Amino acid sequence: MSDNAPLRPGTPGWQQEHVRRYQATDGEDGYIFNGAPILLLTTTGRKSGSEYTTPLIFGEDSGRYLIVGSRGGAETHAQWYLNLRKNPEVGVQVKGDKFKASARAADDSEKPALWQTMTKIWPAYDDYQKRTQRPIPVVILERI
Repeated sequence: MSDNAPLRPGTPGWQQEHVRRYQATDGEDGYIFNGAPILLLTTTGRKSGSEYTTPLIFGEDSGRYLIVGSRGGAETHAQWYLNLRKNPEVGVQVKGDKFKASARAADDSEKPALWQTMTKIWPAYDDYQKRTQRPIPVVILERI
């Protein structure tokens, strides 16, 4: 995975700028956004084969990183989530630490505790879940 993969076409300009600043400063600018910690996730497009980078709120659990596929409560999954389901090897950047990880959705036995971890960081996830019929996934990223 490359260090500076582009964002998906149509990504809002503020996200593009956030990724650019984060990458340029090894997270010194952009690691905290609206009070929450941010990592950069790079996935491989399931159709295009191109790499795309997305800034995401994250948490930690037993040395693993957690992200939530909320898409603000939309009825469809985020493109990054659909991509990692097909290609679970992803790139991750946390501040200046860049590494490959294996991504998977938390199973039904893991999800309640991990959801609680993430809603402590970003309480709006509970509101997002109320907006949609789809179960919002919690994704576990394990360094490889």
